[in-house]
Amino acid sequence: MKVLDHLEEWFIASLMGLATVIVFLAVLHRYLSGVAVPGLQDWLLSLNFSWAQEATIYLFVWMAKFGAAYGVRTGIHVGVDVFINRMKDTNRARFVLFGLLAGVLFTGTVAALGANFVWDNGAHYAIGRAIGLKVEGMSAGPTTPDLEWPTWVIYLAIPLGSSLMCFRFAQVAWSFWHTGQLPKHDHTFVEGLDEVTPDDVAPKAVAP
Repeated sequence: MKVLDHLEEWFIASLMGLATVIVFLAVLHRYLSGVAVPGLQDWLLSLNFSWAQEATIYLFVWMAKFGAAYGVRTGIHVGVDVFINRMKDTNRARFVLFGLLAGVLFTGTVAALGANFVWDNGAHYAIGRAIGLKVEGMSAGPTTPDLEWPTWVIYLAIPLGSSLMCFRFAQVAWSFWHTGQLPKHDHTFVEGLDEVTPDDVAPKAVAP
């Protein structure tokens, strides 16, 4: 599981970093294109960054889908549990387990419907063509306005992200069934910083 956890984190971080770089370059290009520098301005105006906004939106969509799965695993999703926590331990455990299994059912349903949508949106044509099947009469599906990518590639975020989220719900449910513990995220914790103890902040006596 550690390998999957690290791949998940690196994938989300890569999407975030790529989106940041694209936005930075697009904004830089927009402002520098207005600077009247002979040669440089003509070269900048010849560059086409019209696709940057569309690409950034798609990157954030993928980031959100996989980030939601990461949130289930680490327990960072916001939940209103005041009423649940007032219950007896047995009843609380039942409601928590019900909620987790409902999450499995919902995300699994979204993943299945999303996979069917992606298949009908052009994936069947692309896969059939790639493996050498006859694709006459099949629809290649629509493409995105600026990048002109097949839209089914973008929509893959739905079945893939929802499938991972479904797995994470099942993983948390299994862990809760055996240990009674839910993943908790400490918002005050910053990775890489040493924990500060009272002795670290207490004034030290100066030797005479």
